[in-house]
Amino acid sequence: MIEGAVLWLLGVLAVPTVGLTSVFLISFISATLLPLGSEPAVFAVIKANQSLYWSVILTATGGNTLGGAVDYWLGFGANKALKPALPGRWFRRVERYGAKTMLLSWLPGVGDPLCTLAGWVRLPFWPCLMYMAIGKFARYITATTLLLFVPDGWWQQIGSWL
Repeated sequence: MIEGAVLWLLGVLAVPTVGLTSVFLISFISATLLPLGSEPAVFAVIKANQSLYWSVILTATGGNTLGGAVDYWLGFGANKALKPALPGRWFRRVERYGAKTMLLSWLPGVGDPLCTLAGWVRLPFWPCLMYMAIGKFARYITATTLLLFVPDGWWQQIGSWL
């Protein structure tokens, strides 16, 4: 049943079929529900149509930032619903450096919990959202630009190994 649901989801999000919509959804979901990486979808759409470069980057940034905002509000709500835990090292660091810590929200494995932690310690929402967007935008620009500079033959060689 789960396998069928995953195959259905992948079919719905098929990059050649829906392009920017799939980039937005994958970017949003990768920042909230599932441990996905949105970079392969972003790169695939840009590689298929390089004239969409900025549209794809901005769409992915928007989706991923919106996902980070959901994480923020989950942390904010969890703090209200649960008895606040004793502040640990990460709590103190996020409170000390404030909204600027959201520049690190792009980091794999750390970024999404960092957004949740920002909500938990009740950092101001709008500055957090701005720094999230800057960090995620920089990640997409850097990753996509680096991937575009790699020759196609190299990707084909890796594909043949898999």
